[in-house]
Amino acid sequence: MAKTARSPTAEDSPPAAAERHRSGSAAGSGLRSLASAASGWWDRWAVMGSGLSKLERAFGDQFPEGERYFGLENFGNTCYCNSVLQALYYCTPFREQLLEYYAKNRNLEDAEENLLTCLADLFSQISASKKKTGVIAPKRFIQMVKKLNEYFRGYMHQGTLTNETRCLMCETVTAKDETFFDLSVDIEQNSSLTSCLKSFFSTETLNADDKFFCDKCCSLQEAEKRMKIKKVPQILVIPLKRFKFIEQLNRHKKLSYRVVYPLELKLSSNSDDADCEYSLFAVVVHLGSGPNQGHYVAKIKSHDHWLSFDDDNVEMIPESTLQTFYGSSREYAGNTDHGYILFYERVGGNCNGKPDSPEGGV
Repeated sequence: MAKTARSPTAEDSPPAAAERHRSGSAAGSGLRSLASAASGWWDRWAVMGSGLSKLERAFGDQFPEGERYFGLENFGNTCYCNSVLQALYYCTPFREQLLEYYAKNRNLEDAEENLLTCLADLFSQISASKKKTGVIAPKRFIQMVKKLNEYFRGYMHQGTLTNETRCLMCETVTAKDETFFDLSVDIEQNSSLTSCLKSFFSTETLNADDKFFCDKCCSLQEAEKRMKIKKVPQILVIPLKRFKFIEQLNRHKKLSYRVVYPLELKLSSNSDDADCEYSLFAVVVHLGSGPNQGHYVAKIKSHDHWLSFDDDNVEMIPESTLQTFYGSSREYAGNTDHGYILFYERVGGNCNGKPDSPEGGV
């Protein structure tokens, strides 16, 4: 039986239908906004109500016992300092020695305040805090940094580098020991940290205008020069030379080269203590396209978890995130977030059967 056709009404007209659609969309949008706001309010209430921070909730019942995770307040242009401070704090051997130093010297009336004492005080504030997470202002330390106290660098010196030069005429080897805090290495496009270190320790020939004055020959001679690690450090700090002065431009330029750095690093023929193994625990990352602009953050491993420290913000990140900071395989690329300073900790008590020296820094 055929259906009776209805006569069109105003309700069925296109303008009316469109109006109903708009009203329905507006209502739906309003409900979604309300639901989103309620969800956000509920999340904030849940955190406040439970007394737990977002990071504490991320850790859950796996929050490391006795550990503290504090962001650092930025005083305008202190993101680089904050990032390095965080890396140093989670360098466990250094932190323990510094807190021990603080415990022994904090009550001395004639103790002079310096960069080291300010850092020790900051570390003590964090480690002794009743809260597990939060934000702290490293104001005293930042103020003292401007005075460039050399006592701090003296305390941070580690292993020993040996500068060896061999005269090609008489074969005499001249060796000079130098203490170091870090190994700043040149980088190449699409390379690895291992290859960069190999270049750092490679033999260099001194000739022409660069001839070496040999004390035995009493004259300038051609020679071979190389660097060796005489005493391996507990903590190996490796800045990648991403900021290079370009003479043609008369300014520094950031090198966005892709440099792959491993989670586990071996120092083999580079040192007297062969086959020393190191584990990556911190990366200071530069965000930005140039040396005079941008931002610094730190990616740090603590108790088998990787965390991101961005001034006062601290959050958990997956380990795979580290790969995004290797650099760019092309000179002009959208990614400007690059690993800048790498922190490795030696694993195991001995290297090649040689016991650790009780002297020196960390």
